[in-house]
Amino acid sequence: MAFCPNCGFQLPEGAETCPNCGASLLPLQQPYAYDPSDHTADFETQDIQNNKLYAMGSYLLGLVGVVISLLAAKESPFAMFHVRQSLKISMCEMLLLLCLIVPILGWIAAPVGWIILFVVRLILFFQTAKGQAKDAPIVGNIGFLK
Repeated sequence: MAFCPNCGFQLPEGAETCPNCGASLLPLQQPYAYDPSDHTADFETQDIQNNKLYAMGSYLLGLVGVVISLLAAKESPFAMFHVRQSLKISMCEMLLLLCLIVPILGWIAAPVGWIILFVVRLILFFQTAKGQAKDAPIVGNIGFLK
C-alpha cells in the first residue's frame, strides 16, 4: 500500500500522480549538465591525440609555441583552438605592459596580472594534456580570435 509523500493520501496501484493533491510521484530526473566553455566534443579523438603536443606547446612556450603550432599543425582544429586561447593570454600579457605607465598602482597591478595569467596558462596546459578543449578562465570570453 503506497501513500502520497505530499499529502498522505492512499494511492491506487501504478499511479503517476496523486489523485488528491496532484503531486507527481515519478522520481525526479537530474538535468543534463552542460558546460558551454567545454569544446572537447567538437574535436575528433584522433585529432586530439595526434596534435596534443603542439597544443600544449602553445601554452608552454608562449608566442614561440604558437608559431611552432601554426607551422606544424595548421590543419588541426584542436591545435588551432589552443593557439587562439594562447594568443588571447599573450595579448592580455602585452596589455599589462601598458599598466606599467601608471606609477605605483600600475607597478602593482601588472605583476599581479602576469601571475594570474601564468596560472591560467598552467591550468590550460594541464587540461590540454588530458585532451580537453576548454575556454581559458578569465580571458576565454574575450571576443576576438573566435
